[in-house]
Amino acid sequence: MFQPVSFFIGLRYSRSRQRSGFISFITFFSIVGIVLGVASLITVVSVMDGLEGEQKRRTLGIVPHIIVAKNIQKDEKKKQSLLADWQTLREKLLLHPFVTHVTPLLESEALIQSNSGELDFVLIQGVMPEFEQHNIVNGSMVAGSFDSLSQQPFSVVIGRTLARQLNVSIGDKVRLTLPNKTVFTPMGRIPVQRTFTVSGIFSVGSEVDKAMVYIHSRDGAKLHRLKGDGVEKLRLYLDDAFSSDLVVQTLKIDRNQYTLTTWSDSQGALFSAVRMEKNMMWLMLSLIIVVAAFNIVSALVMVVIEKQGEISILQTLGLDRSGVVKIFITQGLINGFWGVSLGTVIGSLITLNLNSLFMLLGVSLLGAGQTLPVELSAHNVLNIVISALAMSFLATLYPAYQASLTQPAEVLRNE
Repeated sequence: MFQPVSFFIGLRYSRSRQRSGFISFITFFSIVGIVLGVASLITVVSVMDGLEGEQKRRTLGIVPHIIVAKNIQKDEKKKQSLLADWQTLREKLLLHPFVTHVTPLLESEALIQSNSGELDFVLIQGVMPEFEQHNIVNGSMVAGSFDSLSQQPFSVVIGRTLARQLNVSIGDKVRLTLPNKTVFTPMGRIPVQRTFTVSGIFSVGSEVDKAMVYIHSRDGAKLHRLKGDGVEKLRLYLDDAFSSDLVVQTLKIDRNQYTLTTWSDSQGALFSAVRMEKNMMWLMLSLIIVVAAFNIVSALVMVVIEKQGEISILQTLGLDRSGVVKIFITQGLINGFWGVSLGTVIGSLITLNLNSLFMLLGVSLLGAGQTLPVELSAHNVLNIVISALAMSFLATLYPAYQASLTQPAEVLRNE
Protein backbone atom coordinates (compact mmCIF):
# COMPACT_ATOMS: atom_id res chain seq x y z
CA MET A 1 0.00 0.00 0.00
CA PHE A 2 1.32 3.45 -0.94
CA GLN A 3 2.44 5.63 1.96
CA PRO A 4 3.96 9.14 1.81
CA VAL A 5 7.66 8.91 2.60
CA SER A 6 7.42 11.33 5.55
CA PHE A 7 4.59 9.36 7.13
CA PHE A 8 6.44 6.07 6.53
CA ILE A 9 9.65 7.30 8.15
CA GLY A 10 7.79 8.91 11.06
CA LEU A 11 5.96 5.65 11.65
CA ARG A 12 9.24 3.72 11.61
CA TYR A 13 10.79 6.17 14.09
CA SER A 14 7.83 5.77 16.46
CA ARG A 15 8.19 1.96 16.31
CA SER A 16 11.95 1.95 16.65
CA ARG A 17 13.36 0.24 19.73
CA GLN A 18 16.93 1.38 19.13
CA ARG A 19 16.48 4.78 20.79
CA SER A 20 18.12 5.49 24.16
CA GLY A 21 16.46 4.29 27.32
CA PHE A 22 15.90 7.82 28.61
CA ILE A 23 14.05 8.87 25.44
CA SER A 24 11.87 5.77 25.65
CA PHE A 25 11.18 6.54 29.31
CA ILE A 26 9.99 10.09 28.55
CA THR A 27 7.94 8.92 25.56
CA PHE A 28 6.26 6.24 27.65
CA PHE A 29 5.31 8.67 30.41
CA SER A 30 4.08 11.26 27.92
CA ILE A 31 1.65 8.63 26.59
CA VAL A 32 0.68 7.61 30.14
CA GLY A 33 0.11 11.26 31.03
CA ILE A 34 -2.25 11.70 28.10
CA VAL A 35 -4.06 8.47 29.03
CA LEU A 36 -4.56 9.65 32.62
CA GLY A 37 -5.56 13.15 31.57
CA VAL A 38 -8.13 12.03 28.99
CA ALA A 39 -9.56 9.29 31.23
CA SER A 40 -9.81 11.63 34.24
CA LEU A 41 -11.38 14.39 32.17
CA ILE A 42 -14.02 12.08 30.67
CA THR A 43 -14.88 10.62 34.09
CA VAL A 44 -15.04 13.91 36.00
CA VAL A 45 -16.91 15.80 33.28
CA SER A 46 -19.45 12.96 33.05
CA VAL A 47 -20.01 13.07 36.82
CA MET A 48 -20.31 16.87 36.77
CA ASP A 49 -22.83 16.64 33.91
CA GLY A 50 -24.77 14.04 35.86
CA LEU A 51 -24.82 16.18 39.00
CA GLU A 52 -25.84 19.24 36.98
CA GLY A 53 -28.59 17.28 35.25
CA GLU A 54 -29.85 15.90 38.55
CA GLN A 55 -29.84 19.39 40.00
CA LYS A 56 -31.82 20.67 37.03
CA ARG A 57 -34.32 17.83 37.40
CA ARG A 58 -34.80 18.28 41.13
CA THR A 59 -34.64 22.07 41.30
CA LEU A 60 -36.27 23.09 38.03
CA GLY A 61 -38.82 20.30 38.43
CA ILE A 62 -40.20 22.21 41.41
CA VAL A 63 -39.17 25.83 40.95
CA PRO A 64 -41.53 27.50 38.44
CA HIS A 65 -39.77 28.38 35.22
CA ILE A 66 -41.86 31.54 34.88
CA ILE A 67 -44.24 33.20 37.35
CA VAL A 68 -47.11 35.37 36.15
CA ALA A 69 -48.61 37.60 38.83
CA LYS A 70 -50.88 40.61 38.93
CA ASN A 71 -49.06 43.93 38.75
CA ILE A 72 -50.05 45.84 41.90
CA GLN A 73 -48.56 48.69 43.86
CA LYS A 74 -46.98 48.09 47.24
CA ASP A 75 -49.63 50.10 49.05
CA GLU A 76 -52.53 48.17 47.51
CA LYS A 77 -54.46 45.58 49.51
CA LYS A 78 -53.57 41.91 49.47
CA LYS A 79 -56.90 40.86 48.03
CA GLN A 80 -56.19 42.90 44.89
CA SER A 81 -53.30 40.55 44.08
CA LEU A 82 -55.66 37.64 43.40
CA LEU A 83 -56.12 36.50 39.81
CA ALA A 84 -59.88 36.41 39.43
CA ASP A 85 -59.66 35.40 35.74
CA TRP A 86 -56.82 32.90 36.12
CA GLN A 87 -58.66 30.16 34.17
CA THR A 88 -58.91 32.33 31.05
CA LEU A 89 -55.33 33.53 31.42
CA ARG A 90 -54.14 29.94 31.89
CA GLU A 91 -55.73 28.81 28.62
CA LYS A 92 -54.12 31.74 26.84
CA LEU A 93 -50.66 30.96 28.21
CA LEU A 94 -50.94 27.30 27.20
CA LEU A 95 -51.12 28.38 23.56
CA HIS A 96 -47.42 29.26 23.59
CA PRO A 97 -45.45 26.47 21.87
CA PHE A 98 -42.75 26.32 24.58
CA VAL A 99 -45.18 26.16 27.51
CA THR A 100 -46.06 22.62 28.62
CA HIS A 101 -47.95 23.23 31.90
CA VAL A 102 -49.57 26.17 33.66
CA THR A 103 -50.65 25.71 37.27
CA PRO A 104 -52.35 28.05 39.79
CA LEU A 105 -50.41 28.99 42.90
CA LEU A 106 -50.70 30.71 46.26
CA GLU A 107 -47.37 31.28 47.97
CA SER A 108 -46.33 32.65 51.35
CA GLU A 109 -43.83 32.20 54.17
CA ALA A 110 -44.84 30.56 57.42
CA LEU A 111 -43.75 28.85 60.60
CA ILE A 112 -44.63 25.19 61.06
CA GLN A 113 -44.85 23.62 64.51
CA SER A 114 -45.58 20.08 65.65
CA ASN A 115 -47.40 19.00 68.82
CA SER A 116 -44.05 18.08 70.36
CA GLY A 117 -42.89 21.68 70.09
CA GLU A 118 -40.42 21.48 67.18
CA LEU A 119 -40.54 24.61 65.04
CA ASP A 120 -39.20 25.45 61.58
CA PHE A 121 -39.51 28.12 58.90
CA VAL A 122 -41.06 26.97 55.59
CA LEU A 123 -42.48 28.19 52.32
CA ILE A 124 -46.17 27.39 51.82
CA GLN A 125 -47.41 26.64 48.33
CA GLY A 126 -51.16 26.53 47.86
CA VAL A 127 -51.85 24.34 44.82
CA MET A 128 -54.62 22.45 43.07
CA PRO A 129 -53.58 18.78 42.86
CA GLU A 130 -55.53 18.17 39.66
CA PHE A 131 -53.13 20.52 37.85
CA GLU A 132 -49.99 19.09 39.51
CA GLN A 133 -49.91 15.56 38.07
CA HIS A 134 -46.62 16.34 36.26
CA ASN A 135 -45.02 17.78 39.41
CA ILE A 136 -41.88 15.95 40.54
CA VAL A 137 -43.27 15.97 44.10
CA ASN A 138 -46.30 14.00 42.93
CA GLY A 139 -43.94 11.29 41.67
CA SER A 140 -41.74 11.36 44.79
CA MET A 141 -44.28 10.50 47.47
CA VAL A 142 -43.00 8.08 50.10
CA ALA A 143 -46.15 8.11 52.24
CA GLY A 144 -49.70 9.21 51.59
CA SER A 145 -50.63 10.88 48.32
CA PHE A 146 -50.49 14.33 46.79
CA ASP A 147 -54.16 14.08 45.81
CA SER A 148 -55.06 13.89 49.51
CA LEU A 149 -54.94 17.70 49.53
CA SER A 150 -58.23 17.65 47.64
CA GLN A 151 -59.76 14.78 49.58
CA GLN A 152 -59.13 15.97 53.12
CA PRO A 153 -59.78 19.59 54.25
CA PHE A 154 -56.85 21.42 55.82
CA SER A 155 -54.31 18.75 55.00
CA VAL A 156 -50.64 19.34 54.27
CA VAL A 157 -47.93 17.49 52.32
CA ILE A 158 -44.40 17.95 53.65
CA GLY A 159 -40.89 16.70 52.85
CA ARG A 160 -39.32 13.72 54.58
CA THR A 161 -36.47 15.79 56.03
CA LEU A 162 -38.93 18.24 57.55
CA ALA A 163 -41.09 15.38 58.88
CA ARG A 164 -38.06 13.95 60.68
CA GLN A 165 -37.17 17.31 62.18
CA LEU A 166 -40.72 17.84 63.40
CA ASN A 167 -41.04 14.18 64.42
CA VAL A 168 -44.38 13.78 62.64
CA SER A 169 -45.91 11.18 60.32
CA ILE A 170 -49.14 10.62 58.41
CA GLY A 171 -52.18 11.68 60.46
CA ASP A 172 -50.28 13.94 62.88
CA LYS A 173 -51.26 17.56 63.43
CA VAL A 174 -49.05 20.56 62.66
CA ARG A 175 -49.72 24.26 63.12
CA LEU A 176 -49.03 26.76 60.33
CA THR A 177 -48.49 30.34 61.47
CA LEU A 178 -48.22 33.39 59.21
CA PRO A 179 -45.84 35.77 61.00
CA ASN A 180 -46.52 38.62 58.58
CA LYS A 181 -50.31 38.50 58.91
CA THR A 182 -52.16 39.20 62.16
CA VAL A 183 -55.77 39.39 63.39
CA PHE A 184 -57.43 41.17 66.31
CA THR A 185 -58.64 38.97 69.18
CA PRO A 186 -59.74 39.64 72.77
CA MET A 187 -56.12 38.85 73.66
CA GLY A 188 -54.86 41.53 71.27
CA ARG A 189 -53.22 41.24 67.86
CA ILE A 190 -51.84 37.73 67.15
CA PRO A 191 -50.42 36.03 64.02
CA VAL A 192 -52.83 34.11 61.81
CA GLN A 193 -52.54 30.38 62.42
CA ARG A 194 -54.35 27.17 61.65
CA THR A 195 -53.99 23.47 62.45
CA PHE A 196 -53.40 21.11 59.50
CA THR A 197 -53.18 17.33 59.23
CA VAL A 198 -50.16 15.68 57.59
CA SER A 199 -51.59 13.65 54.69
CA GLY A 200 -48.49 13.04 52.60
CA ILE A 201 -44.69 12.94 52.79
CA PHE A 202 -42.42 13.33 49.77
CA SER A 203 -38.69 12.95 49.18
CA VAL A 204 -37.16 14.77 46.22
CA GLY A 205 -33.61 14.57 47.57
CA SER A 206 -32.88 18.29 47.73
CA GLU A 207 -33.37 21.29 50.01
CA VAL A 208 -37.03 21.28 48.99
CA ASP A 209 -37.59 18.34 51.38
CA LYS A 210 -36.88 20.66 54.27
CA ALA A 211 -38.10 24.06 53.14
CA MET A 212 -41.42 23.59 51.31
CA VAL A 213 -44.91 22.41 52.29
CA TYR A 214 -47.99 22.01 50.11
CA ILE A 215 -51.61 22.77 50.93
CA HIS A 216 -54.70 23.14 48.78
CA SER A 217 -55.12 26.69 47.47
CA ARG A 218 -58.69 26.65 48.81
CA ASP A 219 -57.36 26.00 52.33
CA GLY A 220 -54.63 28.56 51.70
CA ALA A 221 -57.25 31.19 50.90
CA LYS A 222 -58.99 30.51 54.22
CA LEU A 223 -55.67 30.64 56.07
CA HIS A 224 -54.89 34.02 54.50
CA ARG A 225 -58.44 35.31 55.05
CA LEU A 226 -59.05 35.60 51.32
CA LYS A 227 -62.16 34.97 49.26
CA GLY A 228 -62.46 32.43 46.48
CA ASP A 229 -59.78 29.86 45.61
CA GLY A 230 -56.89 32.10 46.62
CA VAL A 231 -54.98 31.92 43.32
CA GLU A 232 -52.59 34.87 43.10
CA LYS A 233 -50.03 33.50 40.63
CA LEU A 234 -49.72 31.22 37.64
CA ARG A 235 -46.53 29.25 37.24
CA LEU A 236 -45.37 28.15 33.83
CA TYR A 237 -43.33 25.03 33.09
CA LEU A 238 -41.45 24.98 29.78
CA ASP A 239 -40.09 22.20 27.59
CA ASP A 240 -36.68 23.82 28.16
CA ALA A 241 -36.21 25.90 31.31
CA PHE A 242 -33.25 27.72 29.75
CA SER A 243 -35.53 29.26 27.12
CA SER A 244 -37.40 31.21 29.81
CA ASP A 245 -36.03 34.59 28.69
CA LEU A 246 -37.19 33.97 25.12
CA VAL A 247 -40.64 32.91 26.33
CA VAL A 248 -40.97 36.05 28.47
CA GLN A 249 -40.20 38.17 25.42
CA THR A 250 -42.74 36.41 23.22
CA LEU A 251 -45.67 35.93 25.64
CA LYS A 252 -48.61 37.99 24.43
CA ILE A 253 -50.02 39.37 27.67
CA ASP A 254 -50.50 42.90 28.98
CA ARG A 255 -47.24 43.84 30.74
CA ASN A 256 -48.95 46.74 32.51
CA GLN A 257 -51.41 44.35 34.11
CA TYR A 258 -49.12 41.38 34.82
CA THR A 259 -45.52 40.93 35.95
CA LEU A 260 -43.32 38.05 34.80
CA THR A 261 -40.35 36.63 36.68
CA THR A 262 -38.16 33.67 35.70
CA TRP A 263 -36.40 30.92 37.63
CA SER A 264 -33.04 32.59 36.98
CA ASP A 265 -34.03 35.44 39.29
CA SER A 266 -33.97 33.06 42.27
CA GLN A 267 -31.84 30.12 41.11
CA GLY A 268 -29.56 31.68 38.49
CA ALA A 269 -26.66 32.24 40.89
CA LEU A 270 -26.72 28.58 41.93
CA PHE A 271 -26.51 27.27 38.37
CA SER A 272 -23.83 29.82 37.50
CA ALA A 273 -21.74 28.55 40.42
CA VAL A 274 -22.18 24.93 39.28
CA ARG A 275 -21.23 25.87 35.73
CA MET A 276 -18.13 27.74 36.92
CA GLU A 277 -17.10 24.78 39.08
CA LYS A 278 -17.49 22.47 36.08
CA ASN A 279 -15.35 24.77 33.92
CA MET A 280 -12.65 24.97 36.59
CA MET A 281 -12.54 21.17 36.86
CA TRP A 282 -12.23 20.97 33.07
CA LEU A 283 -9.36 23.48 33.16
CA MET A 284 -7.45 21.78 35.99
CA LEU A 285 -7.68 18.32 34.45
CA SER A 286 -6.70 19.70 31.05
CA LEU A 287 -3.42 20.74 32.63
CA ILE A 288 -2.57 17.04 32.98
CA ILE A 289 -2.80 16.70 29.20
CA VAL A 290 -0.75 19.89 28.76
CA VAL A 291 2.03 18.50 30.99
CA ALA A 292 1.97 15.25 29.00
CA ALA A 293 2.22 17.30 25.80
CA PHE A 294 5.34 19.00 27.15
CA ASN A 295 6.81 15.53 27.66
CA ILE A 296 6.16 14.90 23.97
CA VAL A 297 8.15 18.06 23.21
CA SER A 298 11.05 16.86 25.39
CA ALA A 299 11.06 13.38 23.86
CA LEU A 300 10.95 14.69 20.27
CA VAL A 301 13.71 17.24 20.89
CA MET A 302 15.99 14.45 22.08
CA VAL A 303 14.98 12.28 19.13
CA VAL A 304 15.86 15.16 16.80
CA ILE A 305 19.30 15.43 18.42
CA GLU A 306 19.76 11.67 18.20
CA LYS A 307 18.60 11.44 14.56
CA GLN A 308 20.53 14.39 13.11
CA GLY A 309 22.69 12.04 11.07
CA GLU A 310 19.67 10.32 9.49
CA ILE A 311 17.99 13.69 8.90
CA SER A 312 21.07 14.97 7.07
CA ILE A 313 21.25 11.87 4.90
CA LEU A 314 17.57 12.19 4.00
CA GLN A 315 18.11 15.84 3.09
CA THR A 316 21.00 14.98 0.84
CA LEU A 317 18.75 12.43 -0.86
CA GLY A 318 16.27 15.17 -1.71
CA LEU A 319 13.92 15.40 1.28
CA ASP A 320 12.89 19.04 1.70
CA ARG A 321 12.34 20.91 4.98
CA SER A 322 8.57 20.34 4.93
CA GLY A 323 9.18 16.61 4.63
CA VAL A 324 11.38 16.66 7.72
CA VAL A 325 8.69 18.58 9.61
CA LYS A 326 6.10 15.99 8.63
CA ILE A 327 8.27 13.13 9.88
CA PHE A 328 8.39 14.42 13.44
CA ILE A 329 4.80 15.65 13.44
CA THR A 330 3.81 12.12 12.45
CA GLN A 331 5.92 10.60 15.22
CA GLY A 332 4.49 12.92 17.89
CA LEU A 333 0.90 12.49 16.71
CA ILE A 334 1.19 8.71 16.81
CA ASN A 335 2.20 8.91 20.47
CA GLY A 336 -0.64 11.32 21.12
CA PHE A 337 -3.08 9.12 19.24
CA TRP A 338 -2.22 6.09 21.35
CA GLY A 339 -2.59 8.10 24.54
CA VAL A 340 -5.92 9.62 23.51
CA SER A 341 -7.31 6.29 22.28
CA LEU A 342 -6.39 4.38 25.44
CA GLY A 343 -7.55 7.26 27.63
CA THR A 344 -10.91 7.41 25.86
CA VAL A 345 -11.51 3.68 26.23
CA ILE A 346 -10.40 3.58 29.87
CA GLY A 347 -12.30 6.77 30.78
CA SER A 348 -15.51 5.54 29.13
CA LEU A 349 -15.30 2.13 30.84
CA ILE A 350 -14.68 3.74 34.25
CA THR A 351 -17.54 6.19 33.74
CA LEU A 352 -20.04 3.51 32.70
CA ASN A 353 -19.08 1.30 35.65
CA LEU A 354 -18.34 4.00 38.23
CA ASN A 355 -21.15 3.13 40.63
CA SER A 356 -20.30 -0.58 40.38
CA LEU A 357 -16.68 0.22 41.26
CA PHE A 358 -17.80 2.27 44.27
CA MET A 359 -20.02 -0.59 45.43
CA LEU A 360 -17.11 -3.03 45.03
CA LEU A 361 -14.85 -0.75 47.09
CA GLY A 362 -17.56 -0.06 49.66
CA VAL A 363 -17.55 3.69 48.95
CA SER A 364 -20.77 5.74 49.14
CA LEU A 365 -20.27 9.41 48.25
CA LEU A 366 -23.93 10.43 48.51
CA GLY A 367 -24.98 8.25 51.41
CA ALA A 368 -26.32 4.73 51.71
CA GLY A 369 -28.61 3.59 48.92
CA GLN A 370 -27.82 6.52 46.60
CA THR A 371 -25.89 6.24 43.36
CA LEU A 372 -23.73 8.92 41.80
CA PRO A 373 -25.50 10.46 38.78
CA VAL A 374 -23.34 9.97 35.68
CA GLU A 375 -24.05 11.30 32.20
CA LEU A 376 -21.59 10.17 29.52
CA SER A 377 -22.02 12.55 26.60
CA ALA A 378 -20.64 11.71 23.17
CA HIS A 379 -20.34 15.45 22.52
CA ASN A 380 -18.08 15.96 25.54
CA VAL A 381 -15.99 12.89 24.70
CA LEU A 382 -15.50 14.17 21.16
CA ASN A 383 -14.46 17.61 22.45
CA ILE A 384 -11.94 16.02 24.84
CA VAL A 385 -10.49 13.79 22.09
CA ILE A 386 -10.14 16.69 19.65
CA SER A 387 -8.60 18.95 22.32
CA ALA A 388 -6.07 16.29 23.37
CA LEU A 389 -5.08 15.58 19.76
CA ALA A 390 -4.76 19.33 19.12
CA MET A 391 -2.43 19.67 22.13
CA SER A 392 -0.38 16.74 20.89
CA PHE A 393 -0.14 18.35 17.44
CA LEU A 394 0.98 21.68 18.88
CA ALA A 395 3.59 19.88 20.98
CA THR A 396 5.21 18.48 17.82
CA LEU A 397 5.62 21.79 15.99
CA TYR A 398 8.71 23.13 17.77
CA PRO A 399 10.78 19.89 17.61
CA ALA A 400 9.74 19.36 13.98
CA TYR A 401 10.74 22.91 13.11
CA GLN A 402 14.11 22.48 14.82
CA ALA A 403 14.67 19.26 12.91
CA SER A 404 14.04 21.09 9.63
CA LEU A 405 16.85 23.54 10.46
CA THR A 406 19.45 20.78 10.43
CA GLN A 407 22.40 21.66 8.19
CA PRO A 408 23.56 18.44 6.42
CA ALA A 409 27.04 19.78 5.67
CA GLU A 410 27.71 20.66 9.31
CA VAL A 411 26.36 17.36 10.63
CA LEU A 412 27.95 15.03 8.05
CA ARG A 413 31.33 16.74 8.39
CA ASN A 414 31.75 15.12 11.77
CA GLU A 415 30.39 11.71 10.76
